Amino acid sequence: MEAAAMTEEEIDQQIRELDKEVTAKREELVALKRKYARDVPDYALKGPDNADVHLSDLFGDKDELMVVHNMGACCSYCTLWADGFNGIYPHLADRAGFVVVSPDAPEKQKAFAEGRGWKFPMLSDADGTFSRELGFLIQHEGKPYHMPGFTTFRKNAGGNITRAAKDYFGPGDTYCSLWNMFDLLPEGPGNWQPSMSY
Repeated sequence: MEAAAMTEEEIDQQIRELDKEVTAKREELVALKRKYARDVPDYALKGPDNADVHLSDLFGDKDELMVVHNMGACCSYCTLWADGFNGIYPHLADRAGFVVVSPDAPEKQKAFAEGRGWKFPMLSDADGTFSRELGFLIQHEGKPYHMPGFTTFRKNAGGNITRAAKDYFGPGDTYCSLWNMFDLLPEGPGNWQPSMSY
């Protein structure tokens, strides 16, 4: 004999219970990601005019900073995430410093950002030191490979900088709302992949 179908009320109740569990696990996960905290040097990156811009400069008038590690103009996934951040950039920048860093040269970044209408600042880590030391540039099959994600920092009154936390980006993560919306389609995300234009 087949089990009776669940009512909408029963489904709603199970969803509420699972949401509570997921929220508790997410809080546990965030606490674990904050265990990456450590002091870091005042790294130098390259600005739009190819001049050195130090990590300490990126905080502006805030004492916290978010740095997105982007793989550059070659990656449609990183472009997807950056397009999303562009829409909420004013909100992000109101709370903390915010910048996107990629291995692309400043002039390439400038042209790409202008073509997409990005408003947030971009800096180049062409030599890879910053990305490698923070865990976003690894060796993969004998070649350097940039990992997408972001790092948060705090600067104290004395100017010392501490990495507060870090995380990586990937399809299905919570940093790009599109995946969560696609999950509720009858077929889910399917084989969908982002494109530079549609």
